[in-house]
Amino acid sequence: MSGMTGYSDRINHAFAFAAKHHDQQVRKGTRLPYLTHPANVAIILTRYGCSEDTVVAGILHDVVEDCVRDNMTRDMLEERIGHKFGAGVLATVIMVTPRKIDDDGIELSSDEKKHDYLERLSLANADALWVCAADKVHNANSILSDLRRTSFPETVWGRFSMGKDGTVAWYRRVADRLREVGFTAPIVAELEEAAAALETA
Repeated sequence: MSGMTGYSDRINHAFAFAAKHHDQQVRKGTRLPYLTHPANVAIILTRYGCSEDTVVAGILHDVVEDCVRDNMTRDMLEERIGHKFGAGVLATVIMVTPRKIDDDGIELSSDEKKHDYLERLSLANADALWVCAADKVHNANSILSDLRRTSFPETVWGRFSMGKDGTVAWYRRVADRLREVGFTAPIVAELEEAAAALETA
């Protein structure tokens, strides 16, 4: 943690890079440009006074996730992200990027991916844990906002393969795991509050 981060050349570069990558993407079940998500993650991290590297990692977290899903190798990621934004930023994001395959090269099922993601949080550095928490806080609050704007909550929950119960349980599991690995920053309480609000929404 360091002093407040605001606008910088690197942050601007990260947004431009993410905007190009997410150009045709929209948020699940909405018409919102996908970039609204990494932008909000960056705002959340800035609100908590995180370092510039952490904010840049937050902006790029879904770019890296998409690249991993598209089978990019670590070398390709180094060339695409690491050389532009620093090896530290890339390492931070990889720590909280769901994996398709485990260390033995075996493809993970959807449930195994979630379990693997939670297990690997014990190996993540503090910057990565901040990115994880901010990502989940924004996702949970986005669902909450959509629920408050609709008379048909089932259409909102219908976007998620896990449904309401599974989605709420997932955010609770992430918050619990963050506490288990010793990450007790106030953002964890914010995630817990969002999960509790979703449960009663």
